[in-house]
Amino acid sequence: MPEVRPGDDLATLILEAIRGQGAEVEDGDVLVVTQKIVSKAEGRLVDLRQVEPSPQARELAARARKDPRLLEVILGESRRIVRQERGVIICETKHGLVCANAGVDTSNVGGGVVSLLPQNPDQSAERIRAAIQEKKGTSIAVIISDTFGRPWREGHTNVAIGVAGMSAMKDYVGQTDPHGYVLRVSAMAVADELAAAAELVMEKLSRVPVAIVRGFDYRRAEGSARELIRPRERDLFR
Repeated sequence: MPEVRPGDDLATLILEAIRGQGAEVEDGDVLVVTQKIVSKAEGRLVDLRQVEPSPQARELAARARKDPRLLEVILGESRRIVRQERGVIICETKHGLVCANAGVDTSNVGGGVVSLLPQNPDQSAERIRAAIQEKKGTSIAVIISDTFGRPWREGHTNVAIGVAGMSAMKDYVGQTDPHGYVLRVSAMAVADELAAAAELVMEKLSRVPVAIVRGFDYRRAEGSARELIRPRERDLFR
């Protein structure tokens, strides 16, 4: 795909790229789209040269050894700071996501500009899904993915921050295993699993911002990545 710019029609760019590979979107496909191109198309970009850091941002930046202008942007995207330790700032975003730097990212934008997460990733996913369905007449699902670190495990993996056209979870609660045990808590985060699988072909430096997952039997639904956010009353770590 070409470099995405503010105002670009992502559905059109995605379909052109698919046709350029001699392929087509098929009914039941899941499109996994990286957050970065969604944020670029929606103009969710901030030029740090135009940011004036607050006293709080300067204080946090000094402790984290980061640019205070960057900290000002992070604070603006955060509901709260969860933890700041050894130069790492873990935030709860206004969406309810818990991640480093509130999702504010300096990679793949350049020129002193940072990208922010989409304001409503579910709506972003739905706009792409609806536009492609209108253009092609095919029923698909769309996942907006982003790269997160994980507690207790090294390395990063893609997760779903926006979902449309499918249930983000597959619930096994109440079903019986082969030994007669009734499952009580098993619910698989299938949208996260698909996002992680897609990253294997997208990679980080290959400039492939969209992947097609084909053949996965998902439950068709309006969908929302909010299904994946654990409520505060059930969270042992908040």
